[in-house]
Amino acid sequence: MPYRSPITDFRFIMDHVVGFDQVAATERFVDATPDMCDAILTEAAKLSDEVLAPLQKSGDQHPAVLENGVVRTSPGFGDGFKAIAEGGWIGISASPKNGGMGLPLTLATTVNDMMAGACLSLQLNPLMCQGQIEALEHHASDAIKDLYLPKLISGEWAGTMNLTEPQAGSDVGALRSKAEPNDDGSYAISGQKIYISWADNDFTENVCHLVLARLPDGVAGTKGISLFMVPKLIPDADGNPGERNDLRVVSLEHKMGLHGSPTAVMEYAGAKGWLVGEKHAGLAAMFTMMNNARLGVATQGIGVAEAAYQHALAYAMDRKQGKAGGTGTIAEHADVRRMLASMKADIFTARAISLANAVAIDMSNATGDAGWKARAALLTPISKAFGTDIGVEITSTGIQTHGGMGFIEETGAAQYARDVRVTTIYEGTNGIQAMDLVARKMMDGGDAAFALLDEIEAAAEAAKAAMPDLAEPVWQAAETLRETTEWLVTQDMTDRLAGAVPYLRAFARVLGGHYHLTAALQGDGTRKRLATFYIKRILPEHAGLLTHVREGGDDLMAITLDDLVA
Repeated sequence: MPYRSPITDFRFIMDHVVGFDQVAATERFVDATPDMCDAILTEAAKLSDEVLAPLQKSGDQHPAVLENGVVRTSPGFGDGFKAIAEGGWIGISASPKNGGMGLPLTLATTVNDMMAGACLSLQLNPLMCQGQIEALEHHASDAIKDLYLPKLISGEWAGTMNLTEPQAGSDVGALRSKAEPNDDGSYAISGQKIYISWADNDFTENVCHLVLARLPDGVAGTKGISLFMVPKLIPDADGNPGERNDLRVVSLEHKMGLHGSPTAVMEYAGAKGWLVGEKHAGLAAMFTMMNNARLGVATQGIGVAEAAYQHALAYAMDRKQGKAGGTGTIAEHADVRRMLASMKADIFTARAISLANAVAIDMSNATGDAGWKARAALLTPISKAFGTDIGVEITSTGIQTHGGMGFIEETGAAQYARDVRVTTIYEGTNGIQAMDLVARKMMDGGDAAFALLDEIEAAAEAAKAAMPDLAEPVWQAAETLRETTEWLVTQDMTDRLAGAVPYLRAFARVLGGHYHLTAALQGDGTRKRLATFYIKRILPEHAGLLTHVREGGDDLMAITLDDLVA
């Protein structure tokens, strides 16, 4: 079955679950009318289904290659990117001042979800561009904004982010790249970067690299890092691509998946760069891009999960096996039904979390309200980690649904699993997301978490009259999470970090119960049946996860390295 964008699900979640009407009611996003949203969803779905989805297998079977220093991209990817750019999709949430649509990030999130489900390898390119656009809008000088933003938004130029080095993975402060001042106000950037997604292509006029490097007076660690714009081709006096800069793609990685997305080792040999933001404040500027990308990566996991589910569902509805009743297909078997229902229920959960996250970001941007800002910050690591974990789990279940044929590349089920696997790693591993949740995001003593739990419990309390069998478990789960959060914020960091991953997962499970309950109240019988399945069969996982959290770190840290190799 060809991929079909789930626009009905997007519309339902926005209208009935996450409160998008609040965003549309703000002065900043007054143009996000129901008709406008429908038009955006319809056109993005058409692009995803008809233009991008046919490129999915091409990117896998014909990877990007490096030939004589030039990156040759997968067949059809240039035309696909051109269609994305011409539709204005790169700048959907960018400022109209520079050619963007200025629409809510919530809408951009739905578009990214669809495009990722259609062809993740290609979608990663505009996602990187969007992150760079946001970083420049917040931190760059007017001169850099005026030169680069219109080109990035139009898709004439593409953007990347350069953080990681061979000796500096998650420990960004260990980087060795250097920036030496030039006489003309620019800087000479030298060093090597690895894992650079879409470091080059053969379909845009220029590629613009945001590079972290250390100035001569930069102190050791993250506080001495600055951010620089380093273009592949140096713009001339008219703003057109000019002479070649002193940088090159050294090699492309041979990867498990995402074959159509070139991931490069980059070498900078005194390349010209221009400072973005303040000196020695580069990490803060880069985190603007990374936070944007973390929600974007969450949608990648969800989008691929959606595509894998559709693929598995089509197979199960067609494959005849055994003596099952009804149609005689494997979809009639209880265990296959369990797998399909689990996939659908968790996609809804992850999608609702990501869209609630986007709504919080939009409300923060539109109102400046501190509560919305705290909500957005709290939900970002949950969105990223849960959305991508679910992507991995659902693509694996999709293979299982196919049985032996799932292990055969010809069916296409395996590609989803190979492609999505990296999403739990890049833009901050999911373990780091969990650590961020229990550490940085709990520096407020848990206030943002408690405010969200207050809303969940109030909604469940109000739902008890209509659906007591669903509302009571959601209320109890939220209360258990509240009690564990109260315990967590009083613990030292070792105890917090030891239970970080199960805590994040439990939080996502409780959020899922809340959103499914809301859907059951607002939707039809299908929504209620799916909510019943989730709340009674999947939500109970939260209890075991929170038991894990409350154990603290003593027994974990008591395990010695010798124990691990014994």
